[in-house]
Amino acid sequence: MTTSVVCPGCGKTVEWTPEQRWRPFCSERCRLMDLGEWAANTRRIPVHESPQGDVAE
Repeated sequence: MTTSVVCPGCGKTVEWTPEQRWRPFCSERCRLMDLGEWAANTRRIPVHESPQGDVAE
């Protein structure tokens, strides 16, 4: 049984196999576009602050 995932870049279904070089992305293009978004700070992990202004863990 092969597991399938959705490419975070374009939404295409991708098989999760060792042969799929760019997993979880469908291609190098989608992987590089995602990396570029992180580098440009247009994509980031959300941080939740407490009412005192401290970062909650």
